[in-house]
Amino acid sequence: MPVLPDCAGVRNPYYNHNVGNKESVQPPEPQQEQEEVAVEKIADADFPSRYGHFRICGFRLVNGAAPENAVVLVKGDPQPGRVPLVRIHSQCLTGDVFGSLRCDCREQLEMALEQVGASDYGFIIYEEQEGRGIGLMSKLQAYELQDQGVDTVEANRRLGYEADLRSYKLAAGILRYYQVGAVRMLSNNPEKLRAMENFGVKIAERVPIEAQPERARERYLRTKQEKLGHIFQNLNLTP
Repeated sequence: MPVLPDCAGVRNPYYNHNVGNKESVQPPEPQQEQEEVAVEKIADADFPSRYGHFRICGFRLVNGAAPENAVVLVKGDPQPGRVPLVRIHSQCLTGDVFGSLRCDCREQLEMALEQVGASDYGFIIYEEQEGRGIGLMSKLQAYELQDQGVDTVEANRRLGYEADLRSYKLAAGILRYYQVGAVRMLSNNPEKLRAMENFGVKIAERVPIEAQPERARERYLRTKQEKLGHIFQNLNLTP
């Protein structure tokens, strides 16, 4: 099993954003402790789709404090040394299924499916981390608080949660299962990239994945930019 460091709670962005879409990376801070991350593949099937032909796989984290599963779409033939295009996507029932305009999740998922589907080699890792890890019912409670005027980060805090509870341990373990050492990551989130580096997966390139702005999610995107450090290069948010 691969040995990967636990980086729960990492929050600080670490990228130089002045060099286009490819960003230089500072070395990750040394980790004092490491733990073995055991993942188990529990299913593997053929998966033709309108975005391309994939393998669809189910994985679970074996030694996690709580049960954690992920669905993985694999495009191409995994081989050591190849650098895949990767999207780690957190489950969003309201966006991915119901088409909510409060967030950009569905658009990001569709863009990722199109880009990975068109690539020679890539992964979509779909994690069960609804509402940045707070769960579906708590996410709906957060919506209610947002309707009263607070932003997405403050709503989580009023419910007793941190701004972002997600862990990328399972995603890193899945990539290491396929002997992936470096990735081109579809993400606007520097924290996600830092976490993957700390888990031993090198970020060869950050590939922006920006949805078109919608008035209904303008405050949400602004909050992601100002409070969570997300990088938006093409979104013109009104002051």
